[in-house]
Amino acid sequence: MQNRHASALFAAALLLPICAPACAQAAPALTAPEKRMVAAVATNEARDLALLEKLVNQNSGSHNIAGVKAVAELLRPEFEALGFTVKWLPMEQTGRAGHLVATHTGKPGTKRLLLIGHLDTVFEADSPFQTYTRLLNISDRKPSAFAHGPGVADNKGGVVAMLAALRAMAAAGTLKDANIVAFLTGDEEDAGDPQAAARADLIAAGKAADIALDFEGLARDEGPDGTLVDKGSIARRSAYSWTIGVDAKSGHSSGVFGANGDGAIYALARILAAIRAEVPEPNLTLNVGMIVGGAEAEFAADLAHGSATGKTNIIPASAAARGDLRTLSPEQNARAQQKMSAIVQRDYPGAKATIHFEDGYPPMAPTEGNRALLAKLNEVNGALGLPAMAPLDPVKRGAGDISFVAADVPGLVGLGPASKGDHTPDETVDLASLTLQAKRAALLMSRLAAEKR
Repeated sequence: MQNRHASALFAAALLLPICAPACAQAAPALTAPEKRMVAAVATNEARDLALLEKLVNQNSGSHNIAGVKAVAELLRPEFEALGFTVKWLPMEQTGRAGHLVATHTGKPGTKRLLLIGHLDTVFEADSPFQTYTRLLNISDRKPSAFAHGPGVADNKGGVVAMLAALRAMAAAGTLKDANIVAFLTGDEEDAGDPQAAARADLIAAGKAADIALDFEGLARDEGPDGTLVDKGSIARRSAYSWTIGVDAKSGHSSGVFGANGDGAIYALARILAAIRAEVPEPNLTLNVGMIVGGAEAEFAADLAHGSATGKTNIIPASAAARGDLRTLSPEQNARAQQKMSAIVQRDYPGAKATIHFEDGYPPMAPTEGNRALLAKLNEVNGALGLPAMAPLDPVKRGAGDISFVAADVPGLVGLGPASKGDHTPDETVDLASLTLQAKRAALLMSRLAAEKR
């Protein structure tokens, strides 16, 4: 799930200006191995873009089990060539393909890195959006710095950036001692059921790691002068779904507000109005996505459709609503659910209500450990002559797999390329940012992997 933050200014934001006023002050110069890493990323750029095209042209919608496996098989030799041991974790019992896990064992006693990405996209096999296209410059019709295609950024571009960084580390000799696990889920866009089984292995990998790095897209936001600037992502909000159901006494409409009460729809309306008034707080949002109500009302099994029957002269006996809840910390999430539950349990004339919270993506809170990782990334930015990256407002970042390990290990989000139009047929990646992100990631991972535990 990429950041859903597209901007009309996207096309103007390629590489950030070298040594702008916001550049880190007196940053240490690149070491000889780091210079080799930077050079290796540039040397392998054509190879990386060819791999990206191949991955994008293989459909891997979350429900396309064969397609997700095919992408995994395209990536297996890329990791194995770098000395990783690759295994496939089948997840067909959850209705999904599985996860690819590549492990590199290095020097004992050094930091263990967990790299997170995903194989699947939101575009299923029946989607008309299936093909990689390198966009052309209007002026001379030569290839531009942008490419278009399903998953070209989210997350196949991120996986290519990960591999490009690892290849650069290998070329510079910094990979051989690194302890790294690359965990590529096959169902990030639509997690398998039960979720506990679908994410158990990722959670275990997080508990075994010292640092988690997420290769979803680079966040960019408008700076003071209106241009886009790169931001560091140290937090992601949760994404939980909830359902409220109301059962009420029915009868002839002439008796409404009397002995039979107000009916289910009035009760549901009061509940939702109270939730809107009493639950929101900074970094928390609630959305009501669907409502049904009438003499009879229910949601379909897919929870994306509903039906209702009734007449104007019948007090409605049934009503239901579905929505989402997004929070920044486990404490905020618990507080919101307690408030919502208390509102649902209040007295409503002639009606009784219940609320059910479904499994979702937990929050990734902006911890001190995450801030420390951003500071280290900014040391890399300084060494590259790039401006420091300020933290992104977490409201502008969607949920993602790193949240499942956030309670156990410090992490950083957004090491993949910048893009626009994610989850739409307009998905477009900034290829120059893919190269930049590979350089940043190679330097950051090399430095982190050399640290003692």
